[in-house]
Amino acid sequence: AETQENDAKDISYAEGSLKNIKVNAFERSPGARAACVEHHGYKCRLCGFDYEQVYGDMGREYIHVHHIVPLGEIGLEYLVNPVKDLIPVCANCHSMVHRCRPARSLKEIQEALRVIRKGV
Repeated sequence: AETQENDAKDISYAEGSLKNIKVNAFERSPGARAACVEHHGYKCRLCGFDYEQVYGDMGREYIHVHHIVPLGEIGLEYLVNPVKDLIPVCANCHSMVHRCRPARSLKEIQEALRVIRKGV
């Protein structure tokens, strides 16, 4: 196993070449984001992570904001209620929500965290 480990250290991969990509991006409202965090705060509503508590000043007022129904699943412009339709989440929870399609539900993430934290 050690020989395989040493061989893996000697492998190099090319990265950094430039390529053009055309994608559709959904516009987000800075006002809706601001209203969401004003109401809910900057702590992750799924796991409780607080960037400021962990990173100090550099983490102050930092959080991702998740559309409870992802924009990509709606596919159309719609009116968003920042308190009911948006939720602050940390980068890790946000990644786990969007790791598959359709996106995982918030309850699914919360249940996974509950089980892991209890050691069940």
